[in-house]
Amino acid sequence: MACRWTADHLATLDPRDMAFAPVIERPAPILPDVDLWDYWPIQEEDGRQAEIAGGQLFIFLSAPLQPDPDARHGHARLRLLHRKDGAWRDLGLLFPDDFSPGSREWSGSAVISPDHQRVTLYYTVAGQRGEKPLSFSQRLFETQATLRIDGDAIGFSTWSPPREMVVPDGVHYVRDMEGGGGIGTIKAFRDPSFFRDPADGREYVFFAGSNPQAASNWNGNVGAARREADGRWTLLPPVIDAEGVNNELERPHVVVRDGLYYLFWSTQKKVFAPNIQAGPNGIYGMVADSLAGPWRPINGSGLVFANPPEAPFQSYSWFVLPDLTVQSFADMVGLIEPPVDAAEARAHFGGMPSPELTLRLEGDRAFVA
Repeated sequence: MACRWTADHLATLDPRDMAFAPVIERPAPILPDVDLWDYWPIQEEDGRQAEIAGGQLFIFLSAPLQPDPDARHGHARLRLLHRKDGAWRDLGLLFPDDFSPGSREWSGSAVISPDHQRVTLYYTVAGQRGEKPLSFSQRLFETQATLRIDGDAIGFSTWSPPREMVVPDGVHYVRDMEGGGGIGTIKAFRDPSFFRDPADGREYVFFAGSNPQAASNWNGNVGAARREADGRWTLLPPVIDAEGVNNELERPHVVVRDGLYYLFWSTQKKVFAPNIQAGPNGIYGMVADSLAGPWRPINGSGLVFANPPEAPFQSYSWFVLPDLTVQSFADMVGLIEPPVDAAEARAHFGGMPSPELTLRLEGDRAFVA
C-alpha cells in the first residue's frame, strides 16, 4: 500500500524552521541559443556519478531558444554534455531526428555498465511522432548504446530501438495524461529513475504517476517498476500517494545513506491543491528502513529544502546523488512573483545548471550543508 503524503504533514510547515537554498545569480548560458533544463549524470549502477573521459557526462533536456521559455517543453530533445574541471562542452543532440517514437523527449536517467562500455538510458517519450497539435501522452522507454571515446571525441554507437518498459494500468496509474493541458493539470507517467537495491541487487525504476482512483484532481503519486530475471519490467503499485495534496511529484529517485532509504521528488507551489497549506517550490521526500517501507516524511512535512523566500522560483528539478551532492537547473532567477509575461520570463530564465549544493541527512531530518 502506498504511503500517503497528506495535508496534515504540510500543516507542520513553519518558515522559521524550513531549510532554504542560498540565493543565486542568473548564470551565464552554456549555449547562447539553446535552453537547458532538467538534467542527470550518467551513473554507476550503485548511483554514483560515473567518471568518464576525465569528467562526467550529463544528459539535458534542451530546446532552441524561444521568446517564451515555457514554450521549450514542446520542443524538448535530449542533449549530451561533458563537464571537465568545471567547464562544459556540448556534444550535441543524443538521438538523430525521428529516433524516438514521440514528438518530444522528456526526463529520465542513465546507467553505465561496470566495464564502462555500454550505457542504458531510461527516458520519457512525450506525444506521438508527427502529431499536430502536440498531446501530453507519456510513455517510458529504454535504449542502449556503446560508449566510444577517442581522445577528446566522446559519443555513442547507434542506439538500440527504443523498448517500451511498462504501460499505465488504469488501476494504479492514469492512462489519459491530458488533464486539460493547463499548467498543474497535466497527468503523469514520466521521469523514470533507475535504482539498484543494495539489499538484494534487484533493479527498479521510480517515476511520476497519477492515481486514477482518486476523488481529487490533485492525484499525483510516485510509481515503481521492477526488472525481472528475463529482462522485462513488472509494474508495481505506487510507493507514495498525494491524493488531495499535489498533482505532480516530479523526477522521483532513491538514495541509500547510512542504512536508510531516501525517496526524493520535486514539486512547485502552483500544483498543490488550493484548499490546503501549499508547500514552496522545493525538493521533498520520505525516508524508510527498507525499500518496502513504511515511508516517513522527511522533516515531518516532507519538505527537504526550498528555494529562498527572496527568490522562490530560482531553481527546480533537484537530483540527489549518493554523496549528497544536489543538482538542479536555474529557472526563474531573481523574481519574487511569477513573471507577468513572456518577456519578463525570458529576462529571468536561467536555462542552465544551478550551482550544486550539498545535503546533510540525519535520520529523518535533512538540511542544506
